Amino acid sequence: MPADLLATPDLLRSVFRRHAAGVAVITARGEAGPVGFTATSLTSVSAEPPLLSFGIGTGASSWPAIAAADHVGVHVLGEHQQELAATFARSGADRFGPPTAWREGPEGVPVLDGVLAWLVGRVVARVPAGDHRIVLAEVVHGDPTGTGRPLLYHQGRFQRLRD
Repeated sequence: MPADLLATPDLLRSVFRRHAAGVAVITARGEAGPVGFTATSLTSVSAEPPLLSFGIGTGASSWPAIAAADHVGVHVLGEHQQELAATFARSGADRFGPPTAWREGPEGVPVLDGVLAWLVGRVVARVPAGDHRIVLAEVVHGDPTGTGRPLLYHQGRFQRLRD
């Protein structure tokens, strides 16, 4: 078998760079204040009960707060929010400082303003998965009424949906 077909982290990254994914920001209330990160691993798991999942690296700065949180916020970003997505993806950034607009939402979870939709979920499991954890949350609150088109991530860049 050719070496370029052997399973490696680089092979996995290369393949998934070709997979367009929606962009979300996950938030939680931490001991020192709000935390959050950009995620492309958001998945609807079940309608009954309403469950979602996302992945987070155990080395991520947000992981300690997510590991301890009872509830998390999930925000579906619009194509007008590329800079917000980049801010929440950038290590060491002041993610909740200006110009980020947010408020304390249900269950004390930070809720971002101007998103296409948001949910608050009660964490029901954190499943070990290599150097990540898959977080399962049961949806308890939300608002799907934002306007606009979704932000995508493809080939290592934030992209707009084309018709």
